[in-house]
Amino acid sequence: MREAGRLVRRAHELVREMVRPGVTTRQIDTEVEKLFTRHNAIPLFKNYPGEVLFPTVTCMSVNNAVVHGIPNNKPLKEGDILSVDTGCNLGGWCGDSAWTYAVGEVSPLRKKLLEVTEESLWVAIEALGRRQWWSEVADEITRCVHAAGFSLVSDFVGHGIGREMHEDPQVPNIVDDDFRARHDFRIKPGLVLAVEPMVNTGVQDCRVLGDKWTQVTADGSDSAHFEHTVAITNSGVQVLTGPDE
Repeated sequence: MREAGRLVRRAHELVREMVRPGVTTRQIDTEVEKLFTRHNAIPLFKNYPGEVLFPTVTCMSVNNAVVHGIPNNKPLKEGDILSVDTGCNLGGWCGDSAWTYAVGEVSPLRKKLLEVTEESLWVAIEALGRRQWWSEVADEITRCVHAAGFSLVSDFVGHGIGREMHEDPQVPNIVDDDFRARHDFRIKPGLVLAVEPMVNTGVQDCRVLGDKWTQVTADGSDSAHFEHTVAITNSGVQVLTGPDE
């Protein structure tokens, strides 16, 4: 899984190099697909089943789009924020990661949104090394986000990952009493999770657009999304889609 994670990290390095005003999300997606093809990796997102098959190897979600945005030919503008989610299967194992990028100079609110959302991901990763139950980790994510005055999306969750992109358990970023009583899981070696807080500046609710995939905030507020594939091992927590340790 480390090898798959490295390739996904390289995809994000490529995205970071390309993100600038005037570039289209379709152009970026094309280059990520070429990268996966050169390494004989299978894109996890392309042709993913839904009401319609997902058409591209990345999700590209701009400004008020939360997740599952479809790349298109509309140029990015100065001040936009772009959430990019992608993953691949390499040698039978999966890696999955998302990051939100500033397009040029962004507003103070958007800058704060990116900082808080990324911080909440690292809060979760650090907590995985000392907490016993996922609900305890989720509570730390929630406190981080709510302290900043933002909301956590609850309609979409992280997930276990391994041979398949989506495996048990479900990994919500905000938990309720039902989850604590019936679905909570212990943090233990051998567990690999895609941890992915999604944070909105306004309400937490989402709605789907007519393309059957793109989820946007219900009130038009901005959204950010950060995700790493994280392994719990006997020697500690390893970020498989992050820099080599």
